Formats: sequence, C-alpha cells, structure tokens
Amino acid sequence: MNSETPIYLTTEIRKIEQLAAALPNHSDLMEKAGLAAAKVALDKLLTNGRNKVLVLAGPGNNGGDAFIVARYLQKWWFKVTLVFTGTHDRLSSDARNSLDAWIAVGGKVLSKIPAKKNWNVVIDGLFGIGLERNLEGKYYELVKVINRMNLPVLALDIPSGLDSDKGDVRGAAIYAAMTVTFIGLKPGLLTHYGTEYCGKILLRNLDIDAPTLIKPNSWILDQACAQRLLPPPRPANNHKGMFGSVGIIGGSAGMGGAALLAGTAALKLGSGRVFLGLIADDTPRVNPAQPELMLRPAYELFKLDHLNCLVIGPGLGMSADAHFWLDCALKSTQSLVLDADALNLIAIHPKLANTLSIRKADTILTPHAAEAARMLGTGTTAIQNDRMAAVKNLVERFNCYAVLKGAGSICMLLNGKRYINTSGNPGLSSAGTGDVLSGIIGALLAQGLSVENALLLAVHLHGAAADELLEKIGGPLGMTASEITNTARSLLNQWIYSPEI
Repeated sequence: MNSETPIYLTTEIRKIEQLAAALPNHSDLMEKAGLAAAKVALDKLLTNGRNKVLVLAGPGNNGGDAFIVARYLQKWWFKVTLVFTGTHDRLSSDARNSLDAWIAVGGKVLSKIPAKKNWNVVIDGLFGIGLERNLEGKYYELVKVINRMNLPVLALDIPSGLDSDKGDVRGAAIYAAMTVTFIGLKPGLLTHYGTEYCGKILLRNLDIDAPTLIKPNSWILDQACAQRLLPPPRPANNHKGMFGSVGIIGGSAGMGGAALLAGTAALKLGSGRVFLGLIADDTPRVNPAQPELMLRPAYELFKLDHLNCLVIGPGLGMSADAHFWLDCALKSTQSLVLDADALNLIAIHPKLANTLSIRKADTILTPHAAEAARMLGTGTTAIQNDRMAAVKNLVERFNCYAVLKGAGSICMLLNGKRYINTSGNPGLSSAGTGDVLSGIIGALLAQGLSVENALLLAVHLHGAAADELLEKIGGPLGMTASEITNTARSLLNQWIYSPEI
C-alpha cells in the first residue's frame, strides 16, 4: 500500500525535527508552525466578524508557537489577548526569540486571563507533545476555565493535557474544536480520548517529508487507505465456489444470536457459503430469518475440506464443550478469527494460549479493552492508557494479527506495522457489533484477500457503516448490529462498483 499517511511517536517527531533543522530552508520550524496555525485560525475559525482572540502560551516550545500565532493575528488586525504562564528566562532560545518578537511589535503579555472580557476564539498553546506529567495547580484550573468558556478552541499540535503517544488525559485536557498538528500525525490524536478532545484534525507538515527522514511504523486507516484494499469487481461468469466458504463456531445455549449475527455478516459481505457450527444441543436445521445460512453441529465443520477460514467465539460460552471446540480450532490448519469468549477462554487456560502462540496458520484477534486485559493479565485501565503498547504486546505474545477495538481501533500486523482507524462512533457500543466485525473479516478472507488486507478493510468498513447509520438515524442511540451489516454491504458495493459516490 502506497501513499499512506504516517503516524509518529513523540521520540520520532523529535528526531525528525533534529534532522530537518539541518536541511536547507528548514532552520526555523517554530516560525513555520506558528504561521501555519495562524492561517488555520484565519481560514477556519475567525470568520463572520469574529475578531477577538485569546492566546494561551505555555512555558515550553508550544508557547513559542503561540507567540508567533499571536504576532501574525495582530498583524492581520485581529484583537489579540496573550496570556503567558511561564517565565522569559526559562524559555528555549527559539521560544524566547518568538516572545521578544511579539513584544517588539507592541504585543502585551499578561500572566492571567483578565476578568470581564469576551473573546470569540481561543488558541491553546499551553502544552504540546512534550508533556510528561499530570496537570496540577494553576494549569489544572486554567484548563477547566477554558473548557467552561465554551468557545471554539484551536489547539497547537495537540490539546493541552492530552498525551501525544497514548491519548490519555493527564489530569485535565482542553476540549478543542480543531487541532492543527505539525510534521506528522500522533497516536494520541487518533485513539482513546484523542477522538473526544481533538475535534477536527489538520496536518501541516511544514514542508518536511517526514518518511524520508524516519521510516514510519504506524499509519492512519482512513477511507483512502481502505479503498486500496478492495476485492476486484466480480466477473459475469462466476459461481458461489469462487467466493469462498466461512465456518463459524459458537452459539451455545441462549447465545445463538451472536453466531447468527456473525454468519449473516459473512454472508451479506460476500462469502459464497457460510456454515454455522452451533454448539447448543438443540441445534436447529434452518434459521427462517436467514435460510441461506447452513446450520450444522460444530463437529461437522471440521469434516469440511473447502472452508477458507474459521470464525470462533461469537456466543461460544465458557463451557467444557466451548473449550473443546476452541482447542480443535486452534489445532486446525485454517485461518482463524478469534472473538469474544474464544479470547476469554485463552485468557484463563494457559494450554490454549500456548497452542495459539505456536500456530502456523494465520490468526486474527479481535479484543476490546477488557478482553485484551484478560489476555495480557492486566487491567482495562492499563490497556486503555497505552493502547499502542497493548496491541503490540498482544501480537508479540500470541504471534497473531490483532485489532484492539475501541475509540480509534488499532490494527497491528505481524510485521510490526500499526494502523489507527478513523471511522466509527459510539453507536458501535451495542450488543452484537463485534460479532458482525468478525463475520466481515471472515467474508473478506474467504474471498481471497490477504490476512492484512481483510483485517484493515473490515475494520474501516465496519466503522464507516456505523458512521453512515449515524447520519441516517440522527445519532448513535439504538444503532443495531443488524443495521450495521446491511449498511456495510451497501457501502462495500458502492466502493467497488461506484467509487465516485
């Protein structure tokens, strides 16, 4: 896949800055960043008579960017109030020069937000990607004050208080309407709380071609990326055998719906045939709501020699039978998609975990944070506070591909590449949506996509379907897994057959 948008950790951004500063015409990155941010403020926020700007400058280089933004906005005749929370002598030389340039053009420097004044827009230059501590004291209170103003905020590089690598909130963070980030995207903008605090994200690379300086290991998974992974249009002369067969094992007593959701998703997203191996004793012969699904006792699926992949976990349960069938699946030579109770069983049975880690065939794990925590022997909070590290630990410990689901789902491949998904919304936090994702992955694997491409395309398509539904129904409340399946089918057809739509 080419032309992907890379994502960089803080240490990588710092290295890029050092390398770029040595190149011709790249010596003053702070000036370029400040000018770029000022133009964003001018074009995106300071419209329709909005001319009063509150600029917050912190004690580090993020504050240096803010001084430059203030200087340009004042030059363009906006009314600028600048509040500087640090001290002149403790600034870096670049930031100190930026402050001196602001003062030289008549700019005033205040130490706190003046009372009884109104503004239209706030520029957040308090803390950038270098923040390594929780906000306390005056900074904690200052963030709370800004959030209570309920004004549009433009954050410089990252909202103050948000961890650049993890998307974790360090005590408190500013809610931004828009974030202009420099040189490259950062994980914290895109996953965990970043999806809540950053608003619209705009990248300004400051004329730096970052991938030529440092080879990236993480990328954004957006629609442009997903559409490069699509299966080809189907030929007129085809038959169901050309589009593969998916086997799904699950559906213990009282949980048959989960397996049916996964099976229906696999069917509607293009698999030629779908076999459901239900482990409940009273396995029906047919599902009237979706008669195309072929319902079998679980053992029969292991007798089929034409399955392209197995999905195991939806409605599987934690019984001895569930353990037995998972062990059989792990010892098979099929590509596997593991979800739900399959993950929970692996978490509590070391022998299953070992069998998984030594599998030769491809395996995809699809945990949410709680399932990942169980598999890694930690807590959900620890997983959420460093999602990039968590997905890496899953892949390395179990020798599998993985998607860590949640706000800004992170996919990781066996080669170490990570992709942060940009689609999806809170409507996905309803019963059965994970089962649908597993079924979509199975369908794409059955149709011949590589494991990497099937995982990435399915994750983005799944979220994009939820986004389409959000627009249709007016919000996330009541969004159902079945609706996501039908919308995903429509979107996939559009992307393949009407890409201009």
